[in-house]
Amino acid sequence: MARNHAKRPGHRPSSPLQGRSDPSRFPRPEREVEGGPVWLWGTHAVLAALANPERRFHQFLVTENAGQRLPKTQITPQIVQGKDLDNRLPPGAVHQGIAVKAEPLDPVALEDLIGEGATRIAVLDQVSDPHNLGAIFRSAAAFGFTGLVLQTRNAPPITGVVAKSAAGAIETVAEVRAVNIARALEQLGEAGFHTVGLAGESQRPLDLAVKGAAKIAVVLGAEGPGLRPAVAKACAELARIPIAAAMESLNVSNAAAIAFYEASRSSFPAA
Repeated sequence: MARNHAKRPGHRPSSPLQGRSDPSRFPRPEREVEGGPVWLWGTHAVLAALANPERRFHQFLVTENAGQRLPKTQITPQIVQGKDLDNRLPPGAVHQGIAVKAEPLDPVALEDLIGEGATRIAVLDQVSDPHNLGAIFRSAAAFGFTGLVLQTRNAPPITGVVAKSAAGAIETVAEVRAVNIARALEQLGEAGFHTVGLAGESQRPLDLAVKGAAKIAVVLGAEGPGLRPAVAKACAELARIPIAAAMESLNVSNAAAIAFYEASRSSFPAA
């Protein structure tokens, strides 16, 4: 499902000027202002953003080698040196010779996502690592989950790090922000969703907890602490992923992938 964002008046991507860069015009990585433009980098993340009509762009930069492999786009890229991209982006960013500066996407209201007919939604209770968040977006897209509910506070913004880890999934999986996660779960329950929280202490196997649910919301807690008590109480039931006794727990992004697969098995046609 494509992301459903309110269209802005005069919402038109801008086309950067084409040409080679002057290294002096590229300072050290700039600090991003919350709510302001963000840099996205890496082939999958950038091409997915360019294909999203809801995006507004400020700059589109590619190296000469990357430009030769780039499919035709509606926006003309500016050719730069690899070191210029290194200087624009956070240290260690694996940009593959391509980056774009874009306005962030507007979050979707939970009631709008429900009204669009979503049947698979993930709810993240204070998951804070941007790499994990990006990986969860990617798994959500792979297994038919069309929205991720995040807390308004105590959850990272959708930055370039998240976008790179998501490999383009932030453009197709809706970002929903909720002030109160427990209240969001109540809202989902009222809309007919079976809300299942992952908790290692539960004796209920995950596959049985999600079996037969027409609408499912999988709830995952923060790295380490897991679900907060009020959030766990708001779930219809808690379930666990059976793992070997020698291993205490799974990384939250790995647990999310397993849970999304289990919840979506019945919705995909047999090969």
